[in-house]
Amino acid sequence: MLYFVSTPIGNLLDISFRAIEVLKSVDVIACEDTRHSLPLLNKYEIKKPLISYQKFNEVSSSQKIIDLLLDGKSVAVISDAGTPVLSDPGGVLVKQLLQNNCEFTVVPGANALLPALILSGLNSQNFTFIGFLPEKKAEAIKLLDTYSQIPATLIFYCAPHDIEKTLGVLYEGLGARKAVLVKEITKVFETRCQFILGETPQIDLRGEFVILVDGNYQKESFEGLTVKEHVKLYQNDGLSKMDAIKKVAKERGMAKSELYKLMIDD
Repeated sequence: MLYFVSTPIGNLLDISFRAIEVLKSVDVIACEDTRHSLPLLNKYEIKKPLISYQKFNEVSSSQKIIDLLLDGKSVAVISDAGTPVLSDPGGVLVKQLLQNNCEFTVVPGANALLPALILSGLNSQNFTFIGFLPEKKAEAIKLLDTYSQIPATLIFYCAPHDIEKTLGVLYEGLGARKAVLVKEITKVFETRCQFILGETPQIDLRGEFVILVDGNYQKESFEGLTVKEHVKLYQNDGLSKMDAIKKVAKERGMAKSELYKLMIDD
């Protein structure tokens, strides 16, 4: 049997009794980074053989794990933090497990996206988890275009060194929407910061971030409104006139210059 086991994303106490029991019972633990996992394993006195399972060796390591399972061994897979497969290695292994008819299950637990969603205060009834954006800007913009019309909160992961770049791409791809940054979840310096895409968030841009962006609810917000009323609506929400014009132009499929001429006397 193989177990995908969720591990804490910060606070080492955020682990289930079942997760500890499974980690103590398996023959081998596959870790994204064995050095990173050792503090957790040592805290709970878990002494098991460790193997590396990360995105750089995912194909070869998946086959090694399959071989262990076919040999009658039990294996637990953990990532550096949170739930494996969710923006972490594991997808390749799941496919190989299914192809080889190997039994596997999930030991649920910590992840970053759900606590961030609750902390954000944005719509939690409908949300879409996108994860990390592609490295290339053109690919990222293309991906964002796919989700730009969805009336649901959009959730992104972002590495600390990419935060400013990612915020710029989100503004370009989605416009001046309400957004929330949540960092260091479950840790001492857990922080929430609400802002509008295109603005500079008032937060230290160091740490592990989840970015949440308001969904596209324009059908509800501007049905029956004139273009000028639509712009005023966003100005009343706190956007500058130019940002409101940009957002309305994007939502209505108008040229910004055309909309600016309509608003020039207001």
